[in-house]
Amino acid sequence: MEQELLLTVKSWVIEAGEQIKESLKSSIEVDIKSNRRDLVTNIDKATEAFLVDKIKAAYPNDHIVGEEGISDKPETVAGRVWVIDPIDGTMNFVLQQRNFCVMIGIFEDGEPKLGFIYDVMANRFVYGGKSTGVYLNDTKLAPVENTSLADGLMGSNGSMFAHDVHGTQKVGNEAMGVRILGCAGLDFLSVICGEQCGYISNLAPWDYAAGVALSEPLGLKCSYLSGKPYHILDGREYFIVATTQTYQDAMVILN
Repeated sequence: MEQELLLTVKSWVIEAGEQIKESLKSSIEVDIKSNRRDLVTNIDKATEAFLVDKIKAAYPNDHIVGEEGISDKPETVAGRVWVIDPIDGTMNFVLQQRNFCVMIGIFEDGEPKLGFIYDVMANRFVYGGKSTGVYLNDTKLAPVENTSLADGLMGSNGSMFAHDVHGTQKVGNEAMGVRILGCAGLDFLSVICGEQCGYISNLAPWDYAAGVALSEPLGLKCSYLSGKPYHILDGREYFIVATTQTYQDAMVILN
């Protein structure tokens, strides 16, 4: 059942990516949401609408949480809930036209089942879950090597690092280096592929859902900085995903 769902959603995400690439041939309409660094485009909205239409047609009883507001706004995690970020890294999308992702997380009764993170322009697609395995394009991924903070690169939210929130700069100083990508999906992808030992951020539930579903089956540790596990109906929270060793190393500093 989950394998069939995996392949179905994989095809939708690829199709969404093709539509996004085609849309880049035309002008992008940009609106400001909460502030000048919080942007939404006509392509974000169109991509979310495309994915929501696919989900509702195929799985009409499921619930949907979407960044751009086309969602059911469920009050409970009972049943199957889809968490969609149609274009993660919208600032990168607008200014660079790369370094952004399409992300979907699928949860059942609050538990992560499947995740999808598609780096559209680089054609790097991580997808899967606990029961199906996790894949990079068509290659099944092994559990991530348990790298320590001192031996790896740490990803961070730019604002958190600039203002040294929770001692983020000290964490960076303990690492081999810091990477600020401006896209949670790319940071998750980098940790999942063993290119970073961890990632710290302060974002919304849709920024984490897909990554949580993909990270835990590979032996990575995810939680809020309080130690509380991720929950799809929570608000904005400080969050970490890392190898087990880096998680232990970083949490001593962060808390």
